[in-house]
Amino acid sequence: MKISPPRIRPVTTGASLLLAVFLSLSATAAGPGAGATVAMAAQSGSGVVLNPTHPDRYVVKRGDTLWDISAMFLSDPWYWPEIWQVNPQIANPHLIYPGDVLVLVYVDGKPQIRLERAGGDEKLSPRIRSEDLDEAIMTIPLEVISAFLSKGTVLERDEADRLPYIVAIREGHLIGGAGNDVYVRGGTIGTLNHGYSVLHVGEPLVDPDDNSVVGYEGVYVGEGTIRRTGDPATLHLIDTQREALEGDRLFEQDRDIPLRFLPRAPDADVNGRIIHVVNGLAIIGQYQVVVLNRGARDGLEVGHVLRVWQAGDKVRDRTGGGTVRLPDESAGTLLVFQTHDRISYGLIMEATTDIHVLDRVTNPN
Repeated sequence: MKISPPRIRPVTTGASLLLAVFLSLSATAAGPGAGATVAMAAQSGSGVVLNPTHPDRYVVKRGDTLWDISAMFLSDPWYWPEIWQVNPQIANPHLIYPGDVLVLVYVDGKPQIRLERAGGDEKLSPRIRSEDLDEAIMTIPLEVISAFLSKGTVLERDEADRLPYIVAIREGHLIGGAGNDVYVRGGTIGTLNHGYSVLHVGEPLVDPDDNSVVGYEGVYVGEGTIRRTGDPATLHLIDTQREALEGDRLFEQDRDIPLRFLPRAPDADVNGRIIHVVNGLAIIGQYQVVVLNRGARDGLEVGHVLRVWQAGDKVRDRTGGGTVRLPDESAGTLLVFQTHDRISYGLIMEATTDIHVLDRVTNPN
């Protein structure tokens, strides 16, 4: 059966579909021509290292992501904020659009990334520039997150009990599929034609640090729309990937997921573990979504970059006797794109070796 993945509503600063950006352009001796300086020198000792193959000038193209652009200029993309500083006169200057030109310059020997836009050689008074937010580049690929949502999610520990659920399937069926009506109640049911994903509550996710249950695997069943309101309401199943059962939960399709943000290192020390991989594979690679046992209460925020450490094996010491645990080895990096109180979602951006559930995550430097 054809499955339609849940829809995503990207979050940006400002609710309008148009972004009014105030540009104050003036001639600057430090850069090539007159332009808006949206960067400042990296602080000394910041650890910023340029990519040896970095360009001096790059024209942003449709389909680029901020992570990829950052990696073009920097050996460690999460240092992007160190050389890209927002202009206080611009409402959301880290939004970059196709056609923008990024220029690498040096001030007092330190690198800066500057932005050139149309009219860069003109002396302009402050003006308003409106851009369709859909044109701004994403930090991470939209299609990767779409795939993640279509395969399932994780329900926080108390979340499942608050969601609407299937109480019965029409005509007394034990299972439901595409084309069937199911009766739902509990939680807050939306208006007519409101869309929901249907999730089966799977295995509990346990924090290995204290053995507490922090959530449940949410197995994607399908999607449907509200055909009739009331208690119970009627949900018409449009597409299904597996059988719908009594007790399956309804999850909002339109989720606010920020896809435009600056990658950066956490301010506080982070020491956590990967406790789940969304698609259930034993070995985790690039662009796969993982769940961490650390969340907002631990200081994690959207955009934080973490290093993944492959847990060292415990081996027998045949010479000295006994056993010894080998040291953890760097295995890649991940980017946090959604946080909850005790858990977070991370996207594996780089994998230098196999990554597994229970591998550690820490600050990247």
